[in-house]
Amino acid sequence: MRSQEEYVLRTVEERGIRFVQLWFTDVLGTPKAISITPAELENALDEGMTFDGSAIDGFSRVQESDVLARPDANTFQLLPWHGHGSAGGDVPVARVFCDILDLDGSPFQGCPRHVLKRTLGQAREAGFTFYAAPELEYFYFADGDPSHPPTALDSGSYFELTGADQSSDLRQQTVLTLEEMGIPVEHAQHEDAPSQHEIDLRYTDALTMADTVMTARLVVKELARRQGVFASFMPKPLAGVQGSGMHTHMSLFSGEHNAFVDADRPGGLSVVAEQFIAGLLHHAGEITAITNQWVNSYKRLVSGYEAPIHVSWAHNNRSALVRVPVIKEGKAESTRVEYRAPDSACNPYLAFAVILAAGLRGIEQEYELAPEADANLFALSVQDLSAKGIVHLPGSLHEALGAMESSELLADTLGDHVFEWFLRNKRAEWAAYKSHVTQFELDQYLPLL
Repeated sequence: MRSQEEYVLRTVEERGIRFVQLWFTDVLGTPKAISITPAELENALDEGMTFDGSAIDGFSRVQESDVLARPDANTFQLLPWHGHGSAGGDVPVARVFCDILDLDGSPFQGCPRHVLKRTLGQAREAGFTFYAAPELEYFYFADGDPSHPPTALDSGSYFELTGADQSSDLRQQTVLTLEEMGIPVEHAQHEDAPSQHEIDLRYTDALTMADTVMTARLVVKELARRQGVFASFMPKPLAGVQGSGMHTHMSLFSGEHNAFVDADRPGGLSVVAEQFIAGLLHHAGEITAITNQWVNSYKRLVSGYEAPIHVSWAHNNRSALVRVPVIKEGKAESTRVEYRAPDSACNPYLAFAVILAAGLRGIEQEYELAPEADANLFALSVQDLSAKGIVHLPGSLHEALGAMESSELLADTLGDHVFEWFLRNKRAEWAAYKSHVTQFELDQYLPLL
């Protein structure tokens, strides 16, 4: 048994852990868990836990149902919100992320974590390590009852320093809880819309970060629940204000060196960085169904609410899809690219995988980077945008699925299993949405027609 697995077993015994939750996600990024007792943990670490994959969306068909959840001991962590009470109270609980395997021990093709690991392997073969740092935006509401419009907990705005209010306290508690779990937070703030908040996670490798996004979303929601309120990562829960994005900063490292840096070139961006950006732009439409996977995601990606709908890049221009932030003097190794399309409700494993795949394709095929967008794109007319060769991201889930379906890059990156299931599931979601009569239609047309 490896030393990390021995550490896990020793910690469980020394800390009196009563349950260990084995975490994984379905294809859409919905968190799943199997709770086991310490007596079963050593066997789970050695052999994995068998479960019926046909019960999980996007996993196995009934005739090939059984799969294995194999814990990744490096992801073991105590859940701080569980206590140290007696058998009748809140007992100590830990979690560990799992890779899903077929019964023969080979990677299960429907596992989103495996999709990301496979893409990271391709990056390693090219000599790169992929790092990411997302900004998680979300809302606090009085409750999660969909029968009435959401009720915000505060009326704050961007960067507002509020007094002692419930939502600010919850955000602070969330940051402290994440830090207690060993998840470093760069900073946290009130966002632009009422009761909208943001937590920025510190750079780390993309696999660890995908696990971290899943953890952070659960921590946000769990701490809100314990205070009797509701936290939502829905991309656009409120009309007339900004939606919740997951702007993601990223870079490629070659050994200890940031491969996006070349001090001898104008702007300090390396050829690798420019080709990576070109790959993102070239394949942006194809990957949008993954980075923005819900019907509601496209209520955020509209003009007028600062969402990045124009396929373009720029230094420090927030109207562009890809932004290259200005770096402080002497901090060249912090050079990074920010991809601004994803929302906080995506599956981070699949989102990071397709973003990386798009960038790598640009490097492999030496895509040429288009000129930088030097204007506020939101203020330009359709004719002006067309003259600059700037197109829009897909305007609906239906459009995004069409771009995805014809993408060889997406099929290769996701694999047949995930690619085909995702398309079927999302086509069904669009069909259900298209046939639904909304309150907007009733308000507009019932009295008139």
